[in-house]
Amino acid sequence: MNVIPMPNHAYFHREGGGFVLDNHSRILVGENSSSLKTAQYLASFLKKHGFDLKIENVAKVDGIENDIILRIFDDNKDIQPEGYKLKVNAGNISIVSDDGDGLFYGVQTLIQLLPDTLLSSTLPSVNIPGWIINDSPRFHYRGMHLDVGRHFFSVDFIKHYLDMMAMYKFNTFHWHLTEDQGWRIEIKKYPKLTEIGGFRDSTLVGKYSDKPQRWDGKRYGGFYTQDQIREVVKYAADRHITIIPEIEMPGHSLAALAAYPELACTPGPFRPATLWGVFPDIYCPKEKTFEFLEDVLTEVMNLFPGKYIHIGGDEAPKERWKESKLCQQIIQKNGLKNEEELQSYFVARIEKFLNEHGRQLIGWDEILEGGLSPGATVMSWRGVEGGISAAQAGHDAIMTPGNFCYFDHYQAGPEREPIAIGGMTTLKKVYGYEPVPEELNKKEAKHILGAQGNVWTEYMPTPSKVEYMVLPRMAALSEVVWTENDKKSWPDFQRRINHHFKRYKALGWNYCSGTYHIAFSEEKESDTTTWRVELETEIYEASIHYTTDGSMPSTHSEEYKKPLHLTKNTVLTAAIFKQDTLLGKAQKFIVGKK
Repeated sequence: MNVIPMPNHAYFHREGGGFVLDNHSRILVGENSSSLKTAQYLASFLKKHGFDLKIENVAKVDGIENDIILRIFDDNKDIQPEGYKLKVNAGNISIVSDDGDGLFYGVQTLIQLLPDTLLSSTLPSVNIPGWIINDSPRFHYRGMHLDVGRHFFSVDFIKHYLDMMAMYKFNTFHWHLTEDQGWRIEIKKYPKLTEIGGFRDSTLVGKYSDKPQRWDGKRYGGFYTQDQIREVVKYAADRHITIIPEIEMPGHSLAALAAYPELACTPGPFRPATLWGVFPDIYCPKEKTFEFLEDVLTEVMNLFPGKYIHIGGDEAPKERWKESKLCQQIIQKNGLKNEEELQSYFVARIEKFLNEHGRQLIGWDEILEGGLSPGATVMSWRGVEGGISAAQAGHDAIMTPGNFCYFDHYQAGPEREPIAIGGMTTLKKVYGYEPVPEELNKKEAKHILGAQGNVWTEYMPTPSKVEYMVLPRMAALSEVVWTENDKKSWPDFQRRINHHFKRYKALGWNYCSGTYHIAFSEEKESDTTTWRVELETEIYEASIHYTTDGSMPSTHSEEYKKPLHLTKNTVLTAAIFKQDTLLGKAQKFIVGKK
């Protein structure tokens, strides 16, 4: 089985062989409208790959042979929420669930059971092996994020991103719509947000750290109309994905201040940022600002039906507030201790407004500073500590720590990779992430709703670059949030992701094949002069060859197969080979140097 994420209960049965899919097959559905939509989704996918299947009502056909049956039973108590049962035999394929979400995820599993060759060639029929699967997710919240503020992406690409998410059973799209560098959502009452805030006059070239810094001098921007937003929301809903819009406040607001400078603590003028980073000018907590934000959020809530609205809350420098007489008066009038509590006051006012309209607030973990009301949900990005603090205080939390879930980091050796923001988050590191911190007890652990991959686009100007940075790490995270720990296996995931690379190629998707850096670990043994050394590569079916005499390794050198026992200061030179080809560069390690 090459399915990702790995189903939690799967059994292969040989009786009767597999199912033969051809143009005589049909898709049979029950009365539920959600099953019909999922059937249409499956039929559309199959039609792209050479099979034109009719959809018929299961109650109106005679016999059920050579058919795919999709059914929803509301009272099916042995299927967990978002779960499904899939059975493949010679006569038919059946997928049943007690909700539309589970049925859709069952269809995603079925699509992955189809042979890779179907994606790149037209076949008269294909055989689907006999599997019995009873599956449901470990976490309810399974998210992917995309920043469209630093770089703007078309509606077509947003739909493609949602399709990638759907393939891996993600159910939440966190759409980062406003930033210092650009405001990307049409607000009817405040047209200057997109007329002025939607475009910057230049973009940084190269790395932020380059000296001197350079700009391209080209006007850049774009935004989504409200009709386009509705179109994307419907497209996501058809794939059982809820969109969480993010409207940043009080920081990361330069684009808005460029359009409406009266919302700042200083007179301006301002312009959308042409540099990455954090800027001192943020929303001033005056009544005019709250009126503006409530108007904006009202239009946002009319576009996005989900219960969550993300308000950012991160990286908001307080220097303008410290200098502002108005801010100091608000602090004094409301008995606040400092500017951190003023931010808490700011967040609480916005949360009250959202709650009055039936919505819940989500913010980055900085919203914990200065106190937080129980209804808010925290997104923990500065490590896991924010999630721990939130859960222990009774808040729901979504885990998205930078070390594991930031897909703008390098995923392989930087010398061979396109420019990234920094850091190193390999595929294996993502796969090994555990969202529930061990510091939490069982009651507290229930507040961990799931995890999310974040995609910040400072160095992702094109759709192809976004694809490369999320694939295959998105696949690894999908298994983190869907599959129970005792069903996960890194070696087996390596095998399965290698098959998905073939799918990516067939579909024309850009992806990273893995890091050519060798993972080196060592441990001192009891005799104090010998060290136990382990070497590992992420590359599937690759071999590591090594030397200890200073020479460069080749395929004729000793192959690493088990831990080595070497004396301190031994110079170990190792390299990765696949099919006799050197991958990357040889690496040198000095044993016991650390």
